[in-house]
Amino acid sequence: MSLSWLFWDPPRDAFTIPYLDLTVVWYGILFAAGFVFGYYILLPILSQELKTNPHLAAKDPALHQDIPSVASSFAERLTWFVVLGTVIGARLGHVLFYDWPYYSTHPLEILMIRKGGLASHGGTLGVILALCLFLHFAKKTFPKITFITLLDLLVIPTAMTVCFIRIANFFNQEILGYPTQQPWGIIFGHPADGSLSLPRHPVQLYEAAAYLATFVLLYLLWRCKKASISTGTLSGLFFICIFGSRFLLEYFKEPQSSFDGLGLQLGQTLSIPFILLGILLVGKSKKEWLCSRK
Repeated sequence: MSLSWLFWDPPRDAFTIPYLDLTVVWYGILFAAGFVFGYYILLPILSQELKTNPHLAAKDPALHQDIPSVASSFAERLTWFVVLGTVIGARLGHVLFYDWPYYSTHPLEILMIRKGGLASHGGTLGVILALCLFLHFAKKTFPKITFITLLDLLVIPTAMTVCFIRIANFFNQEILGYPTQQPWGIIFGHPADGSLSLPRHPVQLYEAAAYLATFVLLYLLWRCKKASISTGTLSGLFFICIFGSRFLLEYFKEPQSSFDGLGLQLGQTLSIPFILLGILLVGKSKKEWLCSRK
């Protein structure tokens, strides 16, 4: 029986900015769109939390009279911190985790992000550090805010953002899956790594679907159960779902590194600490909930 696989070979360039002769690629458009969507998801969540969450009580009571304006300003600043933390962390993560021998001898190329090379685990660490820095400034206006409260606000839009990033990887024909004979296999016309054009698992779309499902789960929990879930639950579930799915889907991917630790790919090894962190956060929030019921 013959199979007709989808041939996927979109142009990497979306358009060129006139006069500047600067090419804008689809990857960059989708990457930026993820943060734009994330901002508009964060905004109503933050507005609602400002009204109901005592941990976000503003130092100046007058701020509560203009919650939409406060929420907009807070979300804009937080988004910029997250964007910078993601890009810087993801780039350094790629350099240190995946290709240090090369970049150690070509240090100036670390700045050449347009050539590619971003690692999600590094991006996560970058966001965590950015949140720590943002928290320092946020406490001036919201002295009762905590790091976990801030993280709970952010994980819902972040799940949607990383979904967009995986779709961007699909457009960029990178992070390829293993060859497959399944009817849903996809033939990439010009794989970014120069590999053969064979029908492969569209693992980028597998991950995007897993991250979209995580977004739906977290949003519904916040929307329907926010009064009954403890601080840290959403953050914990985010780490478990995002990095748990990443761990499992690595089995469908071509290795991105020569690392081989106990038969695990580097992406799986780097995911384990985040999964454990998620379990710790859920366990801690569950314990606090049980204590509050006594």
